[in-house]
Amino acid sequence: MNASFLKKLGPGLLFAGAAIGVSHLVNSTKVGAEFGFGLLWALLLVNLFKYPFFQFGPRYAAATGESLLDGYKKLSKGLLVAYFILSFATMFTIQTAVTIVTAGLAKQLFGIDFTMAVWSTIITLICLGILTMGRYSFLDKLMKVIIITLTISTIFAVTFAISNGNEALTIGQIFPEGAGLTLLIVFMGWMPAPLDISIWHSLWAIEKRQETEDFTPKTALFDFNFGYIVTIILGACFIALGAYVMFASGIEFSSKGGEFASQLIDLYTKNLGSGAYIIIAIAAFTTMFSTTLTTLDASPRAMAKTSQLLFGKYIKHSYIFWMLILVAGTILILTQFLTEMSTLIFIATALSFITAPFYAISNYVLITSKHTPKEWQPKLRLRILSWLGMLFLTGFSIWYLFTL
Repeated sequence: MNASFLKKLGPGLLFAGAAIGVSHLVNSTKVGAEFGFGLLWALLLVNLFKYPFFQFGPRYAAATGESLLDGYKKLSKGLLVAYFILSFATMFTIQTAVTIVTAGLAKQLFGIDFTMAVWSTIITLICLGILTMGRYSFLDKLMKVIIITLTISTIFAVTFAISNGNEALTIGQIFPEGAGLTLLIVFMGWMPAPLDISIWHSLWAIEKRQETEDFTPKTALFDFNFGYIVTIILGACFIALGAYVMFASGIEFSSKGGEFASQLIDLYTKNLGSGAYIIIAIAAFTTMFSTTLTTLDASPRAMAKTSQLLFGKYIKHSYIFWMLILVAGTILILTQFLTEMSTLIFIATALSFITAPFYAISNYVLITSKHTPKEWQPKLRLRILSWLGMLFLTGFSIWYLFTL
């Protein structure tokens, strides 16, 4: 990648950094371990049906100079209130969950035997320092390095796995039953990410638009498409890693982030050899560190903007204020409520599933409304895909509720 090409990229890679986390490292790997390549259809299908609603974030921001949150307010103040409540209800749990997995991988990679709470606190404070000192401009540059490192190390890891892996695997597609159905639902629900990340993306697009005049709607869509394709490719890579390294291994993977990280690294090392350890460890750690860093930036950025819109005035240092609130809440959960994490994650996951149609419909209504310039409203094919996506997500949410 040359410098001029990388300069065009920004929010799309931040989107990829936020999306390529638990959905890829944990869920995609488990899918590969359980079903081989049998659920590739699910990866492609869910990415297809979610595509329009993620894309509408940067499309609207680049076309209007406003975030989706500004647009929500124009549609109805109630949308903003609903978003504020939902975001506040889930942001601490999500931040804690991704941080714990990152901490488990850091413990494996660096070999320092701190407790999970200590490692998680260290990582949280490092991310806080990066964001406080560097803000968006530094985050933009850093994420390019992280995503390149992540992509290269993951592809190397897959190459190792293929050369040493299970030759009996087929690409025959299946539809799981029983306990496998639950894994399918979770996999599709969080692949590539919850739909509220479209709001984060629109906020990052505004920052990029202020930073450079070259960030036009056309550039924004190219940037998004590049990042989205990266998430799909890496999703397939992590399925391949699970398939080649873990398929039919008989190991029951822990639902706890730290223990899962340990199992993951140990199993890769055992099957691929100690020479592959550092590549696997770097791929896994950069996957989760990028998610931890981007979520710590995005949730406070979104809450600060929502507060400004709801209360009708600019609040100085609101971004820093919300980031400190998120850090404090995350550390509190890590040190006092870690035993309740499974319940908290269940609540956050359930809300992500149930609210997917809310974000899909809101984004579609906004992008096709008078608030979006006609030339940047979606054409017929994208509108048709959007309608199919809304039907899919609504049906999927109802299906999820019946499986609880």
